[in-house]
Amino acid sequence: MQDPILFYKEQISTYNRQLSLVKKRLYASSMLRLTVFCLTVIGVYFAFDSAKLVLGIVIATIVLFIFLVSRHSDLQYKRDKIKALLKINVTEIEVLNRNFHHLPDGKEFMDPEHYFSQDIDLFGRGSFYQYFNRTTLHQGSEVLSSLLLENSIDHILHKQQAISELSQMPEWRQNFSAIATLVKTDASYNTIIKWLQTYKRFVPKYMVYLPMLFSLVSLLAIGLYFMDVISGWWVVFWLLIGLGVTGRYLKRINQLSAHTSKIQSTFQQYQKLILELEKTNFTADLLKEQKAVVVHDSVKTSGILKEFSRILSALDQRNNMLIGFLGNAFLLRDLQQCFKIEKWIQDHSVDVEAWFKVIAFFDAYNSLGNFAFNHPQYSFPILSDGNVTLRSSDAGHTLLDPKKSVLNDFQIDKEQFLIITGANMAGKSTFLRTVSLQIVMANTGLPVNASKIEYSPIKLVTSMRTSDSLADDESYFFSELKRLKFIVDEIQNDQYFIVLDEILKGTNSIDKAIGSRKFIEKLVGSKSTGIIATHDLSLCDTAKELSQIHNFYFDAEIIDNELHFDYTFKKGICQNMNASFLLKKMEIVN
Repeated sequence: MQDPILFYKEQISTYNRQLSLVKKRLYASSMLRLTVFCLTVIGVYFAFDSAKLVLGIVIATIVLFIFLVSRHSDLQYKRDKIKALLKINVTEIEVLNRNFHHLPDGKEFMDPEHYFSQDIDLFGRGSFYQYFNRTTLHQGSEVLSSLLLENSIDHILHKQQAISELSQMPEWRQNFSAIATLVKTDASYNTIIKWLQTYKRFVPKYMVYLPMLFSLVSLLAIGLYFMDVISGWWVVFWLLIGLGVTGRYLKRINQLSAHTSKIQSTFQQYQKLILELEKTNFTADLLKEQKAVVVHDSVKTSGILKEFSRILSALDQRNNMLIGFLGNAFLLRDLQQCFKIEKWIQDHSVDVEAWFKVIAFFDAYNSLGNFAFNHPQYSFPILSDGNVTLRSSDAGHTLLDPKKSVLNDFQIDKEQFLIITGANMAGKSTFLRTVSLQIVMANTGLPVNASKIEYSPIKLVTSMRTSDSLADDESYFFSELKRLKFIVDEIQNDQYFIVLDEILKGTNSIDKAIGSRKFIEKLVGSKSTGIIATHDLSLCDTAKELSQIHNFYFDAEIIDNELHFDYTFKKGICQNMNASFLLKKMEIVN
């Protein structure tokens, strides 16, 4: 069993050494470019009387500089990727030390009307999402949240296999995430897809051969000039013709360039991400299915995207005044690149959405694999179709510090309801969220915080944090009734595990006792399964009449005038309540 923190420390040490070497190479690259520039200035100075020699030096310098700039950019990319890898490993150590509240909390995915997301600290500050999310792409974050929220019990074994495999590939996952981190774009995923699918061509089809022909004539004219066959004025005349042809389409070229400059980085990095998928052999069926979308025998998707990235980068070079001016004057360069871009869009725009979805899938599943790697002591649920819905040994809540967490064993059979009583702060609500989170994690394919878990897949629905709504002129009690009605309607159509924390909190004790009892009877009659926490000890009497009801409790003791909790799940009914004691202890009452 690999120690995650030790692994991350070793990675940090390795990447620090690599970063030091790359920085030295970047410094040498900068000095080399400066040297070339100085030599060019000296060469031009001594050759100033010969226009042809000066022009030759300038052209040679441009070609050399393009190469050196490209090489320097590659080194900068390598440096940035190493920095991203360092940050990934530092973050993992911080999170394992319970320092994660600075990470994205996913509050945009909160939905008070969802089956359970409002109740079990799934999103928001200090949430499960904030703890385990490592997505680097917005679309990947959306996929990850949907995996948590889908409330599906399908293909759990396939999900487990995929997560287990990725958990054993920490270097690959980090490399993938580091590349994805470097995606910088002003355009969202949806904007890119919409633009590609609605784009209208403007470059004439004859531009497939005209730039090539024009370039040949330009090279011929320049060659003849250097051989003193023609005057330099003919070269200038041809230059003006080239600028005139390009200028006719300048407005549309500028519009296309403005769009592509916003998506260039996205396609460059997505090409690298798909290349990582193409190079990797997966064994889990779910991972192989996703990879198959971007891997074809005839042509590699990474090659298609690399070509598009190269064309976009070439068009972006028009912002270099020298390249833009000479390139359009002698090569019709902008029109040539625009034609290639439009041809690519025509051939591949319908496939881009599927490719992007695959990348988002792996971005999301990297978080799941990373979670499994970070918690080697957790267990993947053993799926069964027997009488047991959920049986956990040494179960704890993932968000609690493992050094302080009290672990419990519990078993909940099908069509069984547990009524849980206990003093305030004794652990009832935490237990409810532990069980709920285990079900969500199990359905997602994740390992859970237990030494062993047997699970018969079931969907989850909860009512634990009902709130009133001033905006909708809705009372707390009415909000709770709506939630209970939602649960009753849902259990008519499917099997659910129901988790309730205090039924009918918004009414008086007599109404509450009568209504709660009737509601429990209705749930039992529907053959549902679940847990109900309550302070109303009268509800425990239902266990005498209904065999499906079982009583459990969390206890509190007053020892030496201090309140003590053992947070241990016990069979029976709680006899010790602590509200009066706490009121006196905090000097609220005498």
